[in-house]
Amino acid sequence: METLAVALEPYKDTVGLTAASITVLQFFSGFLVINDIRKKGTTEGFPVGPFLGGAVFSILNIQFGQMLRDDAMIKVNFIGLALNVIYVCAFYLYTVGGSAKGKVWAQTGLAGAVTVGILSYVQYEDPKLVEFRFGIILTVILLLLVGMPLLGLGQVITTQCTAGLPFPIIVSGAIVSLSWLLYGVILRSDFLVMQQSLALAICLVQLSLFAIYPSQPPKRSTKPTKKTN
Repeated sequence: METLAVALEPYKDTVGLTAASITVLQFFSGFLVINDIRKKGTTEGFPVGPFLGGAVFSILNIQFGQMLRDDAMIKVNFIGLALNVIYVCAFYLYTVGGSAKGKVWAQTGLAGAVTVGILSYVQYEDPKLVEFRFGIILTVILLLLVGMPLLGLGQVITTQCTAGLPFPIIVSGAIVSLSWLLYGVILRSDFLVMQQSLALAICLVQLSLFAIYPSQPPKRSTKPTKKTN
């Protein structure tokens, strides 16, 4: 990795800007989901988890960016935080029913508590250990977010089609992971490299499903079968 880091060192700003720009574009994909909710007029069938998870992950990455003294990571995650807060607010606006709204509040409170807990831990942890352990926490959260589409793997296998998988989001996720992987190599950040390598691997596994199964379910034949005497 050291040889690659030295080779990419002159392109640090370019790689960082590219990774940040692609990540920001990926953040805007949430508007597509919100638009679908708007058309439907309700959030029924749409989870708020990805938006809350995105907000939590952005806040924690801002903290990690401060540890690494990396302005690109801090700036892009401030944008991600702002957009995910907008998505959560829009989600709540279209949530119908007191119990459903209460569930959104409960999940938001849980996400906030987890965030405060992790940030508090960072402040009191041994400075020699905090980057290593904080990196593990970020990696676990990232893999949970990236791997969410795999929850529908059973349905994909059963229907033998990938209609339920968000192809644009998975492709953009793979590109984002690759970009930050290269940036992590330049920064010589073992955790950023490990984190993005695992995320890229999960995205590639999901993309491989599109090579195995069609995007539409196979058509069943409607022709009557001939009876044999």
